[in-house]
Amino acid sequence: MLHRCDVSPARFAYREGMSVVLRAAPRPALFGLLPLTIFQVAGTVGANRNQTGHRALDALAIVIAALGPPSLLLVRRWPRQVLWFVVAITVVYLLRDYAYGPVLASLAIATIGTVVRGHRVAAWLGLGTVVVAVIAVQRPMYDREWSWSWLSGVAAWSLLVVAVAEVVRVRRERISASRQARDEASRRQANEERLQIARELHDVVAHHISLINVQAGVALHIVDRKPEQAQTALEAIKDASKEALVELRSLVGILRDVDDEAPRKPTGTLASLDDLVERSGHAGLQVRKTVRGDVRPLPSSVELAALRIVQEAITNVVRHAGATNADIALAYDAEELTVTVEDDGHGFVPGDAGGTGIVGMRERAETLGGTLEVGRGSTGGTRVHASLPLKGRS
Repeated sequence: MLHRCDVSPARFAYREGMSVVLRAAPRPALFGLLPLTIFQVAGTVGANRNQTGHRALDALAIVIAALGPPSLLLVRRWPRQVLWFVVAITVVYLLRDYAYGPVLASLAIATIGTVVRGHRVAAWLGLGTVVVAVIAVQRPMYDREWSWSWLSGVAAWSLLVVAVAEVVRVRRERISASRQARDEASRRQANEERLQIARELHDVVAHHISLINVQAGVALHIVDRKPEQAQTALEAIKDASKEALVELRSLVGILRDVDDEAPRKPTGTLASLDDLVERSGHAGLQVRKTVRGDVRPLPSSVELAALRIVQEAITNVVRHAGATNADIALAYDAEELTVTVEDDGHGFVPGDAGGTGIVGMRERAETLGGTLEVGRGSTGGTRVHASLPLKGRS
């Protein structure tokens, strides 16, 4: 059975208004509302008993003492409006010559909240209005002599409120700036990691797929006439695809971060160059590797950058240069590793490819504080020359 719900317009408006107040106020403020209201009302009654020469408390004084705390619930949404409301009821309270007491707590909190939210001038004007209004009418209205202790107390209380408000504001700004700096650092780190993964994906996929594509073309071309050579090409495809899968699986493991034993960043060493030379031979490109200097383990970032630069350079030779020979030269110096890749092709112009390989090689070198140059080689082909500092960029 359905029952008719009798809700009057006034009651509905009250409920809607309270819902707005509750939504505008944080929960901690709600928990502090009742104690503050009790403190102001009870403190005002106690101050009236202990101070003589003031107007006796009446219903208006109790209402003013009880109105301040609820209005503070809206200080986050409407700080200036709440401030001036509290200023108005405080001025009324003081001009009626009620006893001084905790009723000023709402004024202090509203002033601090307004300063914290960036309305410093409004807060100072509101607090100054209370002070000036009381001082201006104290003697004419009540025919009282000013006392230096009373004036000093008013000034000290006002300055204390302003000082506390400024301290809170500065602290909040510092916390906000620190949080923004941490967020910006996190975003920058995330962008750098995404860029690094993008480079790795490009280098791994482009190199191995290029070799697979060349070998697949060779196999299709000779499968009927020279099946034994087709088998060699298919074996090269198998090896290249297997290595590509291993490297891609490693990158996926880093992205998913599900294996505690997985490396936190892509790894690679110059020892892999021997396999690269062999695979390139299967693709019809004869690659020679020469090494000068004291061969020794280098920082992992330098070895990975050098490996990927050589890998991308050889990929470009296979895909674009039309070369039959390429030379890889590694020079181990005291402070840097020099990498040079040169082919005898028709000369590859980086801008003609429209890809990101050359950009990625240059970014890898510059990340370590080094340089990369791409130009025409001595035999008319393309020459890639990279200088990678061993200490890297601090």
